[in-house]
Amino acid sequence: MELRPSKILCVGKNYRAHAAEMGGAVPSEPLLFFKPPSALIGSGDAIVLPASSGHVEYEGEIALVLGRRLRHASPEEALAAVSHVLPLNDVTARDFQRADGQWTRAKGFDTFCPVGRPVPASPELLADLEVITTVDGVERQRGRASDMVFSVADVLAFASSIMTLEAGDLITTGTPEGVGRLEPGMTVRVEIPGVGAVENPVRAG
Repeated sequence: MELRPSKILCVGKNYRAHAAEMGGAVPSEPLLFFKPPSALIGSGDAIVLPASSGHVEYEGEIALVLGRRLRHASPEEALAAVSHVLPLNDVTARDFQRADGQWTRAKGFDTFCPVGRPVPASPELLADLEVITTVDGVERQRGRASDMVFSVADVLAFASSIMTLEAGDLITTGTPEGVGRLEPGMTVRVEIPGVGAVENPVRAG
């Protein structure tokens, strides 16, 4: 399946422990932001650290592809619209995120959205998703969908009350605690057991 999303819609601070490690409170509603489709790369492609940033971090996440359009959907309707699941790395220039107050520049560099191969979704798969991030073979993150502040169904329903979600759109659901810095020469891997992994080398820009 080739990904051609009209948008990549993301959720911030959707795990309590990650919100705490970032020094922020858990939001009362899903905190939405975008990454541009131009940031997409596949497994094996290099994450390029921009020369303008001095601090880039990995964020392993569970991501979803929609199989049909959603607008003002119920949580049940929204979950039924998920067609595929895949691992995603929401690479972030943390210094720009803190400096700008909004996240477009920090999240939007080319190569800042590595994704694995989409796998068809099923109710059984969606019921028990886990994400694991390793850097140079050492585990750094582990989280389950059941740990999310806002469930996949609730995130999709909430987003569809604001904007039309199109078939093929990519939705990513937040990162667990354990984010950390990327340096040239590292290899970062984000895996969803039973789905697959995306693994990328890191190099300087």
